Amino acid sequence: MPYFHNDLLAVTRRHPSAVLLLVQLAGLLLYPLLESTRGGPIALSAFGITVLVFTTGMVRRTPGLTWLSVCLALPAIVMLLLQVLFDTHWLQPWSATLEALFYFYAAGSLVAYMMGDMHATTDELFAAGATFTLLAWGFAYSFVALQAWQPGSFSAAINADQPRTWTELMYLSFALLSSTGIGDVIPLRPLARALTALEMFVGVMYLAAVVSRLIGLTLRK
Repeated sequence: MPYFHNDLLAVTRRHPSAVLLLVQLAGLLLYPLLESTRGGPIALSAFGITVLVFTTGMVRRTPGLTWLSVCLALPAIVMLLLQVLFDTHWLQPWSATLEALFYFYAAGSLVAYMMGDMHATTDELFAAGATFTLLAWGFAYSFVALQAWQPGSFSAAINADQPRTWTELMYLSFALLSSTGIGDVIPLRPLARALTALEMFVGVMYLAAVVSRLIGLTLRK
C-alpha cells in the first residue's frame, strides 16, 4: 500500500491536469444523480471548487495566481454553505457569478500554461481537455446567474415556464462550446442569446487557436 500511495502521488504531481479533468468529468456524471436532493448540488459545487483551487496550485508553471483563485472561491463556498444551512436562495445569483468568474480565471490560467512554450507535454494535452470543461462550467454558471437575474431567459420543450435545471444548462453549455448544436434548451431574452453566442465564439476560437497549436506541436515532436 505505501508503494501504491507513493506511485499515485507521483502521477498526481506529474499530471495535475489529468486529475482536474477526471474530477470535472466525475462531477458531470454525479450532478444528475444528486440534483434532486437538497444539498447534493451545493456539496458537489463546493467540492469541485476546492479541488480546483488545489489543482491550480499544483500546476506550478501556470501564470495564474493561486491566491486570486482562493479569493474568488472562498466567498462562493461560504454562500453555497449558507444556501444549504439557512435556505438563503437569494444568494444563488451571487455565488453563481463568483463561480463563473472562478472557472473562467482557472481556464485562462491553463491556457496561458499551455501557450507558454513551444513544447507539448503530456500534462498539457490533459490540460486541453480540462480547460474545455472549465469553460463549459464557467458558462453554465453564467447561465445560472443570468436565469436568476432575469427569469425566463431560457426555455425548453418540457416545463417551458419553469427555470432550467443545472443539468439542462450544463448540457446547453457543452453543446454550444463544442459547436454541436443547441439541444432542446433555447435562449429567449436578448442577453441570454448574446451570452450563448459568445460561448459559441469562444468554443470555435479555443479549438482553432489552442487545441490546433498543441496538435501541431505534438506532430512536430
